[in-house]
Amino acid sequence: MRCFRLASLCLAVAGGLLLKAGDRQAPAQEPGSRAVVAASFRTGDLELFRVDIQTGDARNLTRAPRSSERYPACSPDGRFITFNSNRDGTYNLYIMRQDGSDLRPLTHERPGVEAGMQTWTRDGRWIYFGLFGKEPPRMCRIHPDGSGFAVVGQGIDPAVSPDGSRIAFARVLADGHHLFVMDSETALARQLTTEGNPWGGLHPVWTPDGRGVIHAGRVGNGLELFSQSPDSGERRQLTRLGGAATSPRVSSDGRFVSFRFCDEVYWRDGATSSRTYREHKADKRPVWIMEIDGANPHVIEPLHYQTTIDGSPAPFLP
Repeated sequence: MRCFRLASLCLAVAGGLLLKAGDRQAPAQEPGSRAVVAASFRTGDLELFRVDIQTGDARNLTRAPRSSERYPACSPDGRFITFNSNRDGTYNLYIMRQDGSDLRPLTHERPGVEAGMQTWTRDGRWIYFGLFGKEPPRMCRIHPDGSGFAVVGQGIDPAVSPDGSRIAFARVLADGHHLFVMDSETALARQLTTEGNPWGGLHPVWTPDGRGVIHAGRVGNGLELFSQSPDSGERRQLTRLGGAATSPRVSSDGRFVSFRFCDEVYWRDGATSSRTYREHKADKRPVWIMEIDGANPHVIEPLHYQTTIDGSPAPFLP
């Protein structure tokens, strides 16, 4: 496949990045894996690209004109990528090898139901994902070969722990979306957050050691990222960017977090959301990176422009 160099967007010096967010200088080291999978409309269609975050080299993995490919998730060994696509009329779940070959569908939903926001167990045996539409949001799982489909509960954006024993997810209560953790075997769920988030977009993800869940929570009129213990409930704010930080993904070594950042919660109402999608600004919701403790947040310059406006995460390739 062809590689595209985003030379005009990348600032590389001596093999490292000079990237800034405001007056903050980027860390001297980047993740051991320099590549992420990101959704971009740089070809005119929404496609998935493997992007080297230091050089800006990008490879189109999906090459599907007249459809949208988004919400990628990488298998723990990096051999496979799952994503959702509307190529058959609604957003179904697909799987492909990391080079884009051997693509096949995992779900076969009809229009009115969408599949997405998937995560993998550490052993690569299960993919957990959500089904949305026509009935309350369902949390499901399936094997990478398409067998074993099962609904495991009701909730939004399920994220399975590395060992498969627990599921972090969102549930809507009277004051908004809250973070819950559910035991995979007993289906007993426990609420972790005390303040509701009226705009959704929690997008929880586990740290590789299974000791923390990173998610978005309300701060004033925006969303910031938090790290929360699934056991004690202790919560620590990671970002203080004053906009909408969502869609976190953690590197396999547990040192870095990629996320999406926007200057506003534009999906807070229909009018604002319609305006944003109509304007379709190329730099509306770029991909950022920070250290696991929230230090040195900065935009990934090759993914500053032409990144999808929706909440598709940018997972690291192991």
